[in-house]
Amino acid sequence: MHNTIRETVAVDFEAVNAFIVEQLHSNVELVENIGHYIIGAGGKRMRPMLVLLAARACQGASDNAVKLAAVIEFIHTATLLHDDVVDMSSMRRGRPTANEQWNNPSSVLVGDFLYSRAFQVLVSINHMGIMKVIADTTNTIAEGEVLQLLNKHRTDITEQDYMRVIRDKTAVLFEAAAYCGALIAGADEVVSQNLKAAGLHLGLAFQLVDDALDYDGKAEDLGKNVGDDLAEGKPTLPLLYAMQNSDSKDSDLLHQAVITGGAEQLDEVIRIISQSGALEYTRKRAHEHADLARQHLTTLPASEYQQALLQMCDLAVARVS
Repeated sequence: MHNTIRETVAVDFEAVNAFIVEQLHSNVELVENIGHYIIGAGGKRMRPMLVLLAARACQGASDNAVKLAAVIEFIHTATLLHDDVVDMSSMRRGRPTANEQWNNPSSVLVGDFLYSRAFQVLVSINHMGIMKVIADTTNTIAEGEVLQLLNKHRTDITEQDYMRVIRDKTAVLFEAAAYCGALIAGADEVVSQNLKAAGLHLGLAFQLVDDALDYDGKAEDLGKNVGDDLAEGKPTLPLLYAMQNSDSKDSDLLHQAVITGGAEQLDEVIRIISQSGALEYTRKRAHEHADLARQHLTTLPASEYQQALLQMCDLAVARVS
């Protein structure tokens, strides 16, 4: 399914990849090495694809849409570099993280380079409305990351608290990708707002499934270690639901695992989460957001690009990796 979506904007997508390589040029060798390492690791590239599909769905393909897709990917990649340092992660996309391969200071500083390069490209696009959206989005992502940090090892987090974190940390970049794709294409307000809302709900669905996969995925499929969220003390929805819907003995074990980051109890935690119905609940919530995204997308004119956007909603919730 992912390849079918990509084929819809294959020419644009190749142009984005070429532009990214061009923009990674630096006179400092380490910047290029780390930049190429993490961008070259692949990933689904859902966010830049969202820009391209949104622009095409609004009949507005252009060089600026390609540049904008690269901007979104640079911002996403910068957050990954910083996240892996904060979370002390050692594996991403099936290979060592940049901080594991090099070191923490290098990862942070190259992340800063990618952020600033993104804004250099934005200036060349010369669209003040898009500049504002991206500036506000990166600020919200930073707040979301801090909020997630503050919530670590806490067991008094509500589902509402959790949803705010994934909205700010993940979903707003999907929202910005779809919205700015519409803006760069000169779409009218109604179409732009529908794409914006679709992007947000798609991002929420994507992150909810990601958090479920942390407890029932396979490391070789995920490209990262199963149970990373638990090891980092992140109270994600599967844990929160299981704490609320298990007997007192199991609930106490989960509370302690969150407080201590009890990765050594991972098998027991997975058993409790599986028995509680938490994974089904998390995926149900993901499907609800994917359905909301679809509702907004069905307002767009019918085209192969609209169909590909609808397929992205299916892809977000159908993932096993």
